[in-house]
Amino acid sequence: MQFVDEASIIVEAGKGGNGCLSFRREKYVPKGGPDGGDGGHGGSVYLIGDDALNTLIDFKYQRFYKAQNGQPGQGRQMSGRAGDDLHVKVPVGTTVIDEDTLEVIADVTEIGQVVLVAQGGRRGLGNIHFKSSTNRAPRRTTPGTEGERRNLRFEMKVMADVGLLGLPNAGKSTLIRSVSAAKPKVANYPFTTLVPNLGVVKIGQHEHFVMADIPGLIEGASDGAGLGLRFLKHLTRTRLLFHVVDVAPFDESDPVQAAEAIVHELGQFSPTLAERPRWLVLNKLDLLPAEEREAAADEIVRRLGWEGPVFRVSAISGEGTEALVQAAHRWLTEQRQLENEDEEAAEREREMRRRMEDEAVARTEARLGRKRKRDDEDDDDFDGDDYDVEIEYAP
Repeated sequence: MQFVDEASIIVEAGKGGNGCLSFRREKYVPKGGPDGGDGGHGGSVYLIGDDALNTLIDFKYQRFYKAQNGQPGQGRQMSGRAGDDLHVKVPVGTTVIDEDTLEVIADVTEIGQVVLVAQGGRRGLGNIHFKSSTNRAPRRTTPGTEGERRNLRFEMKVMADVGLLGLPNAGKSTLIRSVSAAKPKVANYPFTTLVPNLGVVKIGQHEHFVMADIPGLIEGASDGAGLGLRFLKHLTRTRLLFHVVDVAPFDESDPVQAAEAIVHELGQFSPTLAERPRWLVLNKLDLLPAEEREAAADEIVRRLGWEGPVFRVSAISGEGTEALVQAAHRWLTEQRQLENEDEEAAEREREMRRRMEDEAVARTEARLGRKRKRDDEDDDDFDGDDYDVEIEYAP
């Protein structure tokens, strides 16, 4: 299935039914009076988080979603039937943005979470509501109101415990293939990964965690270069980052400069994300002679001034990967236990997630604003219609 993490749709709630103008007309009941019923409320549009979905591809083919209209009222004080609500399933991890105002409407982060995105129209009132001692035969009703109509943008962020971070061709896809059942494309050229990949890393029989491999970043990714800006947002859902560094780049570039460039892009995109726990994973040690591996790894750590955890691995052979995933599982277990037992720790985690979301949303809004500005500048149709035509006058 094709992975799609961004989509735009239109949602429209149902219109409320009109009130009825009616009078009782029964045998032996003179001057029966008004009996017009109310209309039915229009249906609303809701989003529901569904863990069975992992892509927004369905919204690329169906762009318009409308709830039912309410039925008009009838005589004998009978109300019209309310329109059915429309429930649209979206993947867990979807951020919902109003494209017209760039307002973030909701963030769907839980299975079964329900979000109202378009309110149904109110029902109209029948003439029975307007009778009085001075107006015994009111001919007044009210119409149902229109339902809300919104242009929405969905942006999905994968839900994972560990995120892989690094330059193209650093070996991230090979690493996730080595430790999980995920099978992303692997080749000896950059940008083989074009979409995020999720892998479930099993620890023993009943324990596991989820790892996410995003497309490689390049310098300028936080400003939109390459695929970075579009996919950096996926890392905001993770608890732990593996910074994968190629210790023997095929182009003989400097691994330290490459690592520093990634750290810079991370901070530019989201300063809070840059504060996330990050482990250094020195990959492709199998490409170095055995007697040089330790010295080369130590030199990279020294030049980076790295003080956090360091793991030396060869993803393709599996060397060192078991220790890496075992350590990650222990850390994740301890963090969850700490948050369950300490409310302050849980609140710190929630606050960090909120800040990351706000920073990611700000980046998204800026990107959408720049896109809208470019679209406006490209539209040279000064008279405001939808067609750009050239008119040639013949003599």
